[in-house]
Formats: sequence, structure tokens, C-alpha cells
Amino acid sequence: MDTVLVTGATGTVGSALIPALRTRGVTVRAMTRDPGRSVPGAETVVADLRDPESVAAALKGVDVVFLNSPSAADAAAVQIRFADLARDAGVNRLVLLSQYAARIDSPVRFLRWHAEVEAHVRELGIDHTVLRPNLYLQALLAFARTIAQGFIAAPIGDAAVSAIDTRDIADAAAAVLTGPGHTGRTYTLTGPRAVTHTEIAHALSVAMGRSVVFHDTPAEQFAAALSGLLPPWQIDGLIEDYAHYARGEAAEVHSSVADLTGKPARDVTDFARDHADAFRSVR
Repeated sequence: MDTVLVTGATGTVGSALIPALRTRGVTVRAMTRDPGRSVPGAETVVADLRDPESVAAALKGVDVVFLNSPSAADAAAVQIRFADLARDAGVNRLVLLSQYAARIDSPVRFLRWHAEVEAHVRELGIDHTVLRPNLYLQALLAFARTIAQGFIAAPIGDAAVSAIDTRDIADAAAAVLTGPGHTGRTYTLTGPRAVTHTEIAHALSVAMGRSVVFHDTPAEQFAAALSGLLPPWQIDGLIEDYAHYARGEAAEVHSSVADLTGKPARDVTDFARDHADAFRSVR
């Protein structure tokens, strides 16, 4: 029985991936930086991606690795170092969580960083698969306070994005981590349709039983609202991300979730229904 190491185990994708792997009968090792955190259903190991010794210890006896990007200015370098350590530890397979439309020449820094890691992993000489999910629907939870007040604000206009529920990313990742036939493949993961933020607001309105509207917001105003909440590099990157969405560059719909899991990807209406209480409960 393979042992799968999940990095970012307590994050949005990782926390959904572990139970998805457990239902497939896999032994899971959950990697976290928090020494006080125990991950249910998994062997918890404390390691920091910036500490090679702790990572090497976490990799001992591991057959397959799920590598999730940390939210950091040096994310590419950290992931590349981890991938090298995984190869050196004798890991057989590596599944990399990247991002929709990752490419080296992208004007979006996050997409350039992901493409850099992808290129490195391809040269490692080990079995690898790349997952490229689009905008997370769960990212809306970061806007829960304004949604509870009745609005979503973003610099995206009426552009549609094939946003995806992170539970579908986890289910797709579990299929790739445990099944054959994925060597060297890159899967773009999207929701079942492209939706505008006006349509997202409507889905939330229906699910919550109260009005939620979308306000198109100038990038400068959006950045100012985030000032002090996020570091400048991350705000700048988000502005680039939203400009990418606003240009209509993230609207393609792919069938990878259904192909990999045998189930259709969750719609925004499913997300809204399942998370309505989380939005209602914000004070």
C-alpha cells in the first residue's frame, strides 16, 4: 500500500484531499508547520518547506507526493527545492498543484511562478502529473464579510470564469494520486460552466435567502481595500490575476473533473447552497 504525503494538509485543498484519499484506502501522511495540529485520518508530520531537514524526514518511506504551493513570494523556489528533495528521497510519483493558464511568459506573476515549477518537475526524471485548477470558488469565503453585507466587489467586469469548487480539485487529485495512466499528463480543472460575478452573486442570493449584488470595482480601489490585510506583493499579484480574468482568459471549460472522478464538477449553485451558513454567520 502506497503512502501519500500531502503538503499543505490543513489548507483548503489539502483538508478536502485527505478524506478523499482515505476513502480510497490509502495511507496518508499529512505535512503541517503547526506542531500543535493533528490531522484526523492521517499520520501528522511537522515540517516546513523552508527547512530541508524537516522535509527530508517527512519524505522518508513516502511513495507518492502531493505538492501544493504555499502563498509566499518565494513559492517557486520553495517548491523546486521540495521537488528535488522528493526525488532524492526516492519518491516514485509527484502530483503538482499548479494554476490554470500557467506559462513562463504570462503577465501574471503567479502563473509565471507555477510554470517555472512545472518546467523543473518535468526535468526531474520521476513520474509526475500537473493539475491546473482555475479560480477557487472557496476564495469567496475571504469576502464573507462583504457578502454578509450584501455585495461582492472585484475588478472583473462582466467577464466569465470557469471557477471550480476545491472539493472537486481534491477529488481529482485523489484519483490521480491513486490511479494509473497519468504519467506526464497536465489536467486543467474547471467548474462545469463559466460564470460571471453577477451570476455568482445571484447564486449566493438564492442560497442565503437575501440579496447579494456584484459591484465592479476599479483595481486601485480593490487594492486599497486589501492594503494592510495582505503583503504588497500578494495584492499586486491578485490585481494581475483579476486583470487576467477580466480579459476573458479564464473562461474555458474542461471536462477533466468528470473524466477523472466519474462525477460532474460542482456548480456555483452547489457551492452557494453548501456554504450559505458560512456567509450568513459572519458578524
